[in-house]
Amino acid sequence: MRILHTSDWHLGQHFMGKTRQAEHQGFVDWLARQVQAHAVDAVVVAGDIFDTGSPPSYARELYHRCALALRAAGAELVVLGGNHDSVAVLGESRSLLAQLGTRVLPSLAADPDDQILVLHRRDATPGAVLCAVPFLRARDLLTSQAGDSAADKQLALQEAIRVHYQGLHARAVERSAALGGLPIVATGHLTTVGASASEAVREIYVGALEAFPTNAFPPADYIALGHIHQPQKVGGLEHIRYSGSPVPLGFDEARQDKQVLLVDFDLAGLKCVTPLPVPCFQPLATVRGRLADLPAALAEAALAARPELPVWLDVEVTTDDYLSDLQLRVAQLVEGLPVEVLRVRRARGNAAAVLAASAGETLDELGPAEVFDRRLAAESLEPALQERLRDRYRAVVAELAEGGAA
Repeated sequence: MRILHTSDWHLGQHFMGKTRQAEHQGFVDWLARQVQAHAVDAVVVAGDIFDTGSPPSYARELYHRCALALRAAGAELVVLGGNHDSVAVLGESRSLLAQLGTRVLPSLAADPDDQILVLHRRDATPGAVLCAVPFLRARDLLTSQAGDSAADKQLALQEAIRVHYQGLHARAVERSAALGGLPIVATGHLTTVGASASEAVREIYVGALEAFPTNAFPPADYIALGHIHQPQKVGGLEHIRYSGSPVPLGFDEARQDKQVLLVDFDLAGLKCVTPLPVPCFQPLATVRGRLADLPAALAEAALAARPELPVWLDVEVTTDDYLSDLQLRVAQLVEGLPVEVLRVRRARGNAAAVLAASAGETLDELGPAEVFDRRLAAESLEPALQERLRDRYRAVVAELAEGGAA
């Protein structure tokens, strides 16, 4: 039995004014080719098929086209709801997609048996039993109790999720035995202890459950997880994995090696997990430095561009962040380069650290001039420039003082 594990497609994402439609279309086409080339029996999407609860029409169309393409490629498709997905949106085409061999579980099922699915090989024989677990919302598992502390709620939710997994696994063991001892696969869309997240990952159990312990998962042969966008093993375990998102969903993911996972089983259980690298359909890069250093860094980033496909850039200016015309200056620097600047940022992290470390001083203990001096101390500026900035600051303070007196 061969399963392809993927997650976090975020179809319909609008990224800093840019659509990801072409990238996702490229990924879906590529995925169908891989399914056919590697004779995949079933594709499991472990949550967040869409980016929002009300995805644009082209995203829904792409989702349906993907179901058709994977059916034509010979594989079953199982889609689990994630925290970004709308239960209603996933549910609206569920019955129709079932006719194409696609099974959709938008949320916790009323009957636990509905979450036990048999996955089939290409010859239609049973190949594995799936504990199909979508994103579990606290309101679906718990009844709020008066007087519960935040810690009480966290422990209660953790225990409720553990009990749900154990109950499904017990049912899966029975189904597996009835079918001659098939491997058991479980899914999940949640944060686990020790998982490495990224900027684009939204905390999903805020105030209730920060991370689910690895040892609370049932003893399945493989656990296919979603929600974390960086592909990784959980706790170094071969059989518990995040596949990660197939396209970078933020600039901090640009250097990640995006992949989907081929998961092979034999009569003894899990045989091997093989990452399939996903091609880059839109180059992204972050460039950081002083204005004087940016031309060389921008030229280097532009090398990743392809014909008709400029590099999308995030530019962070470090020591010149006081300038009011940074956008214009950066725009001038990239003229003629095959790049498109989506964001220009000022680096202000050092300033906060220096001000906070100023001998425990508070604003009440400092005058306006002293506060400004602390701010200047956080930067590496020429003495002459520092003095000019002080002169301008004094003039502004004096003007404000005169205005207040009037």
